[in-house]
Amino acid sequence: MKKKLLSTIMAAVMGLSVVACGASNETQTASNSVNTETEVNSETEVKSETAEGKATEDASTDEISASEDVFPLTITHGLGETVIESKPENVVAIAWGNPDVPLALGVMPVGISEANFGPRDENGLLAWTAKAFEDAGVKPNVFDDTDGWDYEAISDCAPDVILAAYSGLSQEEYDRLSEIAPVVAYPEIAWSTTWQEETVNDAIALGMEKEGRELVEDTEKLIADKLSQYPELEGKRVAFFWLSEDDLGTFYIYTSNDPRAAFLSDLGFVTPDSVKSLITSDQDFSITVSAENADLLTDVDIIITYGTESLVDAMQADGRFANIPAVKNGAFVLLDSNDVLAAASTPTVLSIPYAIDDYLKALNDAAEKIQ
Repeated sequence: MKKKLLSTIMAAVMGLSVVACGASNETQTASNSVNTETEVNSETEVKSETAEGKATEDASTDEISASEDVFPLTITHGLGETVIESKPENVVAIAWGNPDVPLALGVMPVGISEANFGPRDENGLLAWTAKAFEDAGVKPNVFDDTDGWDYEAISDCAPDVILAAYSGLSQEEYDRLSEIAPVVAYPEIAWSTTWQEETVNDAIALGMEKEGRELVEDTEKLIADKLSQYPELEGKRVAFFWLSEDDLGTFYIYTSNDPRAAFLSDLGFVTPDSVKSLITSDQDFSITVSAENADLLTDVDIIITYGTESLVDAMQADGRFANIPAVKNGAFVLLDSNDVLAAASTPTVLSIPYAIDDYLKALNDAAEKIQ
């Protein structure tokens, strides 16, 4: 998940031929296109400026790929502007979840980041990412960038674009990566990109905005279909905590800037008013709460957190948490850091269909304890 932040307070919290680095980076230029300017979401502006040309009436005009017709384009994001001259052929995707976007769109990345949280296979990939490569018959080229970006390995891939729409890139890291290839950074706030924004923004860089938006729509429909099986979950007041059983004096609650908490809204849950009242900045992805103030959280029906039943026992034995309904009722979703659900709680367009059944069942089990 969050490569640096998760190492501290969120450590427990974030057949085709083999694709190899050094593959050809030849690209096709856009043709027969017009100047356009399009706004994407409220946070990312994309401009497409192409050479003017007279449209022909030949039937071949209709066959021109829209994915190539948009180049060159400029993507404005939280760390600057990125110009992508032509449709990328060699795609590198780094940080959490970004590799899943091209894979879901049928584009095989030539290099990706190793997952740094959750149960990983021998290549360092989570199950849904590994399955996408396996289904395509492609062996992944994986960077071990847990302790920092492997700039040399990324450069060896000769990328045409580096996807990092969900990431915590610093300006220095972004600038250095930009010396290798155009980089798509987070839209506005580090580590605060929703899975929808991640999918669309990375897709835009590939010249596949339409396909990316359709993928989001299809995934949202899947979520709605799955939720229809659990009507009693709608409107439940849910909060995503991080606590240490060894020291309950201070704990953290994720805000809607964090995709884990934002995903709860996608599932029909409500952010408790008591949690909203503790948020002092619209830039924060978590808030720090003293246990002395836990008695304010009188409207939290369900708590999602990393831990085991012993954590629940410790909270129930601590009088400072006595006023929280979820604690009184034992209405918890407990995530094991080595379990699929823990990794899938930070959603991607591939993890959602892979894990949503198990996630909704766990949430429903917790809801059944509400009195």
